[in-house]
Amino acid sequence: MKIEQIHELFLKTSGICTDTRKIEPNCFFIALKGDKFNANEFAEKALEQGAAYALIDEADFQKSEKYFLVDNCLETLQKLANFHRNTFKIPIIALTGSNGKTTNKELLNAVLAKKYKVHATKGNLNNHIGVPLTLLSMPADTDIVVIEMGANHQKEIELLCSIAEPSHGFITNLGKAHLEGFGGEEGIRKGKGELFDFLKKTGGIAFVNENDSKVKSLVFEKKMMLTVFYGNDEHALKMLEFNPVIVLEDPSNKAKYTCQMGGIYNFDNMQTAYAVGTYFDVNHSKACEALAAYNPENNRSQIIEKETNSILMDAYNANPSSMEASIQNFATLKTEKKKIVFLGDMFELGEDSQKEHEALGRLVSESAFETVVLFGDNMSYALKFLPKAYYFTDKFSLHNWINDKKFQDSFILIKGSRGVALETILNFI
Repeated sequence: MKIEQIHELFLKTSGICTDTRKIEPNCFFIALKGDKFNANEFAEKALEQGAAYALIDEADFQKSEKYFLVDNCLETLQKLANFHRNTFKIPIIALTGSNGKTTNKELLNAVLAKKYKVHATKGNLNNHIGVPLTLLSMPADTDIVVIEMGANHQKEIELLCSIAEPSHGFITNLGKAHLEGFGGEEGIRKGKGELFDFLKKTGGIAFVNENDSKVKSLVFEKKMMLTVFYGNDEHALKMLEFNPVIVLEDPSNKAKYTCQMGGIYNFDNMQTAYAVGTYFDVNHSKACEALAAYNPENNRSQIIEKETNSILMDAYNANPSSMEASIQNFATLKTEKKKIVFLGDMFELGEDSQKEHEALGRLVSESAFETVVLFGDNMSYALKFLPKAYYFTDKFSLHNWINDKKFQDSFILIKGSRGVALETILNFI
């Protein structure tokens, strides 16, 4: 069955669904396979629940004219998304990087929405399935698209670019994330740089922060021709202070805007959203208003007030680069409150895990924190440099300890990888 025919069927439906728990009337069910499931087995159930059609890749499950057989459902989903994308003649902005992808996507979405009908990646649906689903859910009146691209191996960004065919793009940063999958820092440069490779090949435009030497050197190395630099000129967004939230200055009229985000490292994210937004003719003041109004959630740089305690919740994920930025930022914040840090394991570091956790221990030892709490097996390496730190490997003990401590008048940083879910401690502070 040709992709054009599948696309015609798709346009008659309410949208794509890949999960029988989320079937909507008249949707198009696509039977994907995973390590522990084969959705071909659920195609009949999807139709019974109201799906209009079912795309399958195993003939044994074809039972009526509502089933359409293809060689591979995942590849067909990706080809369908690419075909659908090319029915839109609008800017597609792709972003990738080691840290801050979702925050950048949300900030840029907020800025562009001041002028356009924006369609952006929901949540962190940023992989080989999420990107196609994002493209296939574009409303017909979409003006501009923001696509987040995640990867933990080389060639993944290359694949996502072949599906989304971005016209513009940027790399948030090049840090130490997914070292195991990428094969080290050079592997990260190559993997994330695949976005620039695509833009160069297709005549797309790259946005580059002048102050990011790693990304800037990648641009020159690849001899990118169509590049928009920002961050160092008189029209660049300015930061006036960051204690604990960021205060911005609109370069067009010197107006001040107090934001709701903590972390000086988030200023780079704001600069990018501002620069890309104004490139697409969003009014300067409107862009600043959007940045100031953005309220982070999902445990990303959230400032939470709880009785007498202030909490910087940054526990959505962690790697050596983001952990270093968070700790250095927290150390510089001025407060009369006692500073306490809760740090959880960093994952996907492979053979570098011990070295990176030891480096983290050294970094924390250089800061005058009142209390340091470490959680997870890998944090034993950091503990060697923090003999006075409290150390836990199970949540039950950690929660009970926090409950007994009854913290008051404290400024608390919570940071760790997604796998340790350190946000659970919030209920006990």
